Order: sequence, then C-alpha cells, then structure tokens
Amino acid sequence: MIFLIYRADISLQIAALHDPTIKKRRAAATQLGKSGNLSAIPPLIEALSDTHPVVRREVVQALGRLGDSSAVTGLIVSLNDTDVEVRAAAIAAMGKIKDRDAVDPLIRCLRDKEIIIRIGAAEVLGKLGDRRAIEPLRNLGHDPFSDVREAAAAAIRKLQVRS
Repeated sequence: MIFLIYRADISLQIAALHDPTIKKRRAAATQLGKSGNLSAIPPLIEALSDTHPVVRREVVQALGRLGDSSAVTGLIVSLNDTDVEVRAAAIAAMGKIKDRDAVDPLIRCLRDKEIIIRIGAAEVLGKLGDRRAIEPLRNLGHDPFSDVREAAAAAIRKLQVRS
C-alpha cells in the first residue's frame, strides 16, 4: 500500500503573515512551521522583519522546526535582532538545523552582552562539531558568570570527543 504525504495548501497562512493582528501573524508562523512545507521558508524569512518581536520570535522558531539549511541566512540576520528572545530563538533554531554556515556567526555571539546568548551559542557550537569554535570557547573561561564558563567547557569537551 502506498501512502502519499499530503502537504496542505499554505497560501492562507502565508497571507496571514501580513495580517494587522499580531495574534494572527504569530498563529500563521506557527502553522507554517508545523506544515513541513519548505516553500514556507521564503515568506517566513521575509516575515523576520515584522515590527513585533513576539512575531519575529515565532517566525524564527518556525524556521527551526522546518529544519532546512536554506533558512540559515535569515537566522543569521536574526542573531542581530534587538530582542534577546529573538536572538535566543535563532540560536536554538540553528541548533536544530545543524548547518556549519552558522559557526562563525555563533562564534560572534559568544561576545554578546546577554548571558543567555553566550550560553546558547556555546551549546550549539558544541553540537555542530566544528573545531574552529574551540579557541573562542576557551576565551569564555574568563567569563564572569559560571553558567557561561560551564557551557563553554561542556562544548569544548564535545568538540574534543568528536576529533
């Protein structure tokens, strides 16, 4: 028996990304992320410029759920978002996608002023397995926050095990 995977028409959700209501834009991003339809990636990337940070965060999470490397460029841009939760979501999404193009931008995040960003970047760099991250992670050994130092040390251990 052959099963065909049906991908729902996503045109209504794509249109809803431009709705004046924040709640509808968020819901549209969520549905697009759950759709599994990779043709949702370009409109989601366009929606990364939404005026509301809650919508941008949901868009980033949707891109991470879709899990395709074509979203990485947009996620890299989101690493510079003014909202810390959007930046943190972008780091988490990159961890799901596991594309090595994210390594250098994530290394730059190790210098972010926010602790959660430094921790998230260290954790994802450990998952990506790229040895370019070892020295920048070692530099976090002098971070004033123990959680950051511990995340960096754990990432270094992962990177050393892989080599």
